[in-house]
Amino acid sequence: MLHHPILQLTRRHFFQECGVGLGAMALGSLLGNDLPAQDRPLTNPLAPRQPHQPAKATSVIYLFMAGGPSQLELFDYKPRLRELNNQPIPQSFLEGRRFAFMDSFTREVPRLLGTRRRFLRVGRQGTWISELLPHLAGVADDLAIVRTVATDVFNHAPAKIFVNTGSPQFGRPAMGAWVTYGLGSVSQNLPGFVVLQSGPRGPRGGALNWGSGFLPTTFQGVPFRGTGEPILNLTSPAGVTPARQRQVLDAVRDLNAARLDVTGDPEIATRISSYEMAHRMQTSGPELIDLSGETSQTLRRYGAKPGQPSFAKNCLLARRLVQRGVRFVQLYHTDWDHHGEGGNTLDAGLDGRCREIDRPCAALIHDLKQRGLLDTTLVVWGGEFGRTPMGENRDTVGRNHHIDAFTMWFAGGGVKPGIDLGATDEFGFAPVEDRVHIHDVQATILHLLGLDHRRLTFRFQGRDFRLTDVYGEVVEKLLA
Repeated sequence: MLHHPILQLTRRHFFQECGVGLGAMALGSLLGNDLPAQDRPLTNPLAPRQPHQPAKATSVIYLFMAGGPSQLELFDYKPRLRELNNQPIPQSFLEGRRFAFMDSFTREVPRLLGTRRRFLRVGRQGTWISELLPHLAGVADDLAIVRTVATDVFNHAPAKIFVNTGSPQFGRPAMGAWVTYGLGSVSQNLPGFVVLQSGPRGPRGGALNWGSGFLPTTFQGVPFRGTGEPILNLTSPAGVTPARQRQVLDAVRDLNAARLDVTGDPEIATRISSYEMAHRMQTSGPELIDLSGETSQTLRRYGAKPGQPSFAKNCLLARRLVQRGVRFVQLYHTDWDHHGEGGNTLDAGLDGRCREIDRPCAALIHDLKQRGLLDTTLVVWGGEFGRTPMGENRDTVGRNHHIDAFTMWFAGGGVKPGIDLGATDEFGFAPVEDRVHIHDVQATILHLLGLDHRRLTFRFQGRDFRLTDVYGEVVEKLLA
């Protein structure tokens, strides 16, 4: 009798088991309607939820240029910088500042580097855009260009993680995870947060940029491939019939459900949802990447070629994803780190990156607008930081990492179109009006989705966390 299971139960076990018993279920049913949407127990963790306030956007396409595009070659026109090319920068600009690769700036006083690129005034507002982006210049009236974005971190991996998660520390939820946690997803057959990658390698920081951190893993970003199986190992093994697979899934679901009843662990609900989502994606995934239903005109507009992975194809897939109700789509395009060595140069290297993204970005804006999706889809473009006004001599002339001022642009989803926001000094070193911090960008994206960044919180290790930490203000001048 001493070894009977009932005698092994402690008071702690008793309360743990009773916590999901009949009494708790009754109490939950009485209180459930009074709980905030994100705190209610859900059969489907990704079921759509009501925002805090009326939303302008229902989905986001975030075009992340990994490596730090040079704003001085693309968007921030500085004729004075060109006039003073090769002159030492005044010491006052450098005092108290830190840069990546400080040794290249301490060996000798860094010299100003004027761009060789021609800038043109385009659109109704006469917006300055580089000759490197002729297609994007054609949709300038749909863009809100912010030239005074600032960040805190100047090395690639932690800087990317900071932009995406609000912290340079590993293990925090990505913005897409916060969004799907707060709003769920309309799509029943695809994840709420999808990641697409292009370029010669993945972004530094890898999956930490789209992880769910301490949120349930159902909210993490799911990387899709542009060819073959959208997700590796998604296809059933040879010889496994749909009926047999359904039997296995039902058995696993029942076992997980039984354990969920005992523990109340939300991660088990995530597991159940993931198995079911994977099963549905065996059909929806291949259908998504099959472009045979797209017109030849659409493919030409994007520059996408069926069967060939590219940023252009990913932009087209992003439109198809938001059409299917996916909440947050993030595209990473790498190799924007133009220090002036190897292929990472401000001439041929930058030319190549711009050719890869210019036409597809403009086509995405045009396509969303033509289909009536731009009003509810927020498109964001930018990297983890910008580049210095001073040159950096390696194999050829390049630019160092710069956190004080860089450019991002936004379109659709409640953003005021055709505006320029912010101004930098004559060298493009720092903002002189309308400085916008990365936490402000994060707060504004959430606001456009109907989420209050101060209320979107998750309790972990005894404190409430949020994407913007204790910072961030909505950039009202960006709002339509």
